[in-house]
Amino acid sequence: MTPFLFTLVVLCISMGAGLVGSLLGIGGGLILIPVLTLGLGVDIRYAVGASIISVIATSSGAAAAYVRERMANMRVAMFLELATTAGALSGAFLSGLVGGRGVYLVFGAVMAYSALVMLKRMGAREEAPVPADALADRLGLHGSYWDEALGREVPYRVTRPVAGLGLMYVAGTVSGLLGIGSGALKVPAMDLAMRLPLKVSTATSNFMIGVTAAASAGVYFARGQIDPFIAGPVCVGVTLGAWLGSRHLMGRVNNTWLRGLFVVVLLWVAWEMLRKGWVS
Repeated sequence: MTPFLFTLVVLCISMGAGLVGSLLGIGGGLILIPVLTLGLGVDIRYAVGASIISVIATSSGAAAAYVRERMANMRVAMFLELATTAGALSGAFLSGLVGGRGVYLVFGAVMAYSALVMLKRMGAREEAPVPADALADRLGLHGSYWDEALGREVPYRVTRPVAGLGLMYVAGTVSGLLGIGSGALKVPAMDLAMRLPLKVSTATSNFMIGVTAAASAGVYFARGQIDPFIAGPVCVGVTLGAWLGSRHLMGRVNNTWLRGLFVVVLLWVAWEMLRKGWVS
């Protein structure tokens, strides 16, 4: 494949990854890493480096729209980012100690777990009462957003913020280790543990993933694992896709469709990465 064709292919794939990433709050790296490594033969360490850049680009392209539309919960994001940033630094340093096969296997296991959690949530009642939480009340974490698909304002309450904080440290560590923006864990944590609506979880995750990825990007850059030839088209494509998803699609989709898409994407990636790690 010529350099020009490689750049064009990466640009197109990155646009799709940015679009899906902005809708699901997963940053695009979830799709980019398997495609770059399994489809284009890029070394996983350079793929992870490019993915870190794509996560920052996705957040930049989508977060502004979600904040303006009040879909992203800024209080929740700032509270949880304390843990995810610390976790991202831990994961970035840990990545230098884990071999290529280990990264594939950990990546696949994390994706499979996230898919199972979201699949379980599909069978749960969306309108089930949210337990009261004194800390969430004191911090004013509750909110509301306008759902274009439902045509009404949707109020919601937040619960178990301490449990969310612990899960976010784990999510940040996974982000630094695998370069996936940790949205694959952040969204289920906010949706299932803290009981935020799925659209709020994905929008808030889109805001958070850029900060988390930026915390670990410097470590990858210092190691020389960010290749501009790969990261350049990835950044441009992901930004365009994220802008399209956040501005024109997010408000129109319903939660059931969004949750189903999340599960399908996670299961596919989990299978591919576990298979790659097993045969390596």
